[in-house]
Amino acid sequence: MAFISPTILALRRDPRLLKLPPYLSALCIFIGVVWLCLLPLNEYSRHTYISENALLPGQVHTYFGGSEQNVFNAYKYEIQALVGKDQEAIYEKLSDIFESANLRPARQKYEYHAAGTTYSGENVYAILHAPRGDATEAIVLVAAWTNMDGDLNQSGVALALALARYFKRWSLWSKDIIILITGDSRAGPQAWVDAYHDEHTSFFVAPLPLKSGALQGVVVIDNALDHRFESLHIVYDGINGQLPNLDLFNTAVSIASGQLGIGVSLQRMWKHNDSYQERLQTMLRGMVSQGLGHSSGPHSSFIPYHVDAITLQAVGDGWQDEMAMGRCVESIFRSLNNLLEHFHQSFFFYLLMQADRFVSIGTYLPSAMLVAVNFTIMAIALWIRSGRPPAPKVASTMPEKEKTEMEIVQKDGMTAITPKENLTILERQLFLPVALVVSLHFLGVIPLYVFINSSRNTLPSCFLLFTFLNLILPTVLATSIHRHTPLTPQHHLLLQSISLLVLGMSLATLATLNFSLSLFIGLLSTPLTFTGNPFSSSVDAKDVFPSNARKYISTLVLQLLSPPVVVWAVCYIWGADLGETLAEAAFGWKVNGLWTQVVVWCVWWPAWMIGGVLVN
Repeated sequence: MAFISPTILALRRDPRLLKLPPYLSALCIFIGVVWLCLLPLNEYSRHTYISENALLPGQVHTYFGGSEQNVFNAYKYEIQALVGKDQEAIYEKLSDIFESANLRPARQKYEYHAAGTTYSGENVYAILHAPRGDATEAIVLVAAWTNMDGDLNQSGVALALALARYFKRWSLWSKDIIILITGDSRAGPQAWVDAYHDEHTSFFVAPLPLKSGALQGVVVIDNALDHRFESLHIVYDGINGQLPNLDLFNTAVSIASGQLGIGVSLQRMWKHNDSYQERLQTMLRGMVSQGLGHSSGPHSSFIPYHVDAITLQAVGDGWQDEMAMGRCVESIFRSLNNLLEHFHQSFFFYLLMQADRFVSIGTYLPSAMLVAVNFTIMAIALWIRSGRPPAPKVASTMPEKEKTEMEIVQKDGMTAITPKENLTILERQLFLPVALVVSLHFLGVIPLYVFINSSRNTLPSCFLLFTFLNLILPTVLATSIHRHTPLTPQHHLLLQSISLLVLGMSLATLATLNFSLSLFIGLLSTPLTFTGNPFSSSVDAKDVFPSNARKYISTLVLQLLSPPVVVWAVCYIWGADLGETLAEAAFGWKVNGLWTQVVVWCVWWPAWMIGGVLVN
């Protein structure tokens, strides 16, 4: 019979090992942040490239121009003449223009209600049936009547109408082309794409009288300028952080900058000299937009349906005219017309740091995963601590009958002698911690419901009241719990362990869907890892319950990083109106299916509440 050294067998229960997890968690957070900061370097990022060879961007000669300039000017004049008229007159005129181009028009009315506001309008569209196709596939050209800033998209709508007339004259199309003029840039596109896929609510959104085949790609024209532009700003962020296939973005960049010599910008970085600072800034701006998950343009509504879409926005004051933008759209459509199958070869998860440089998911994902793993490490350590007995008294002061007994342990044919108390495991009382964690996560439905269903005028006061209640709620809840069922040291450890485990698993899962949102919430939640005394190795009350100084410091840090305070701070830093921000979130939930607020109120806020209870 083989013998194992008592030291080796007892090492797995050495209390010093339980002092390592806090350092490992801190190391994971540090490496995660450093990893993110390294991404803009050449060694960690790559040049963009076209994966789908059938696209052949920039390989065809574009003919849009010449006499089409007069057609565009005529349409632009008619659009300007419609300013100030009622919606019925506007949509009737647009239908007449489609008919004059030998295209059959169709109209769709929609109406949404969010934050006490009604969003209604009408979409007008026409389908150009492909001479060489069988109506099984289609590409869409979109121009919203008003852009995301609320400005009249006069040149964009006129250009879309001119391109519709121009495309009608060509017989090379193998896919149907849908020209869509939406009533606005958010509700209109969502209503149309929902109805196209029969996912609309018929009471608020009318069905489409005309349809074509599966949508293969969407290009949105946004040109509210009344003068020549300098460059094209490509907007690609989708709802809930989803992104279009990188091949579509690369195709637009290749055609605009390579074939036509038009400058390209993204994430409102109008000037980019390819420095590390500007790469990092562009990447962080993209991450903020992805983390918010809001609609950044008419294209955003298409991406949840796995329809790749981008918006081409004319910006600046330069020498490029509308004909150059039209040739860019023409060339993109010629490339999309070459597609043999749906976009699939390139990346759907990426971070862009300039128009021709990106980072793929395999490179950036470890950053958010490391931050999420830090919660899991501490959760496991706390679980182990909750099953350990209190530290034994010093042997010299113990009565003889209380001195440590030795026990022979046999396992896998090997024998060892180890102290008996090292084998003792306390029975874990799980009902109260599990009930509290589950209850607080369900409690997150209350602020979610209130902020989604309140009117725009009452949202700021509701949020102010909630912020005040949030300051005292952890203390009130902790006092109530201690009064009825006092938390034992083991309860304290189990409550924190289960909460961190749920938070870690949620953020790790979220990182694969919305990397930016997972990373930001993970970084804001890092103080939850170190509440209490993370360096202790037992369930002694003096080691589990925080001292007064640690309690006050922990409470202050947690309050400064609470979800309501973070929302106030973000609105203040960006100069955004709180009521408008909350109304946009409510609109996103009811119209676009935005679930960022679900993560905030049902994942982050409950974990913060549990942390507040533990430090009180």
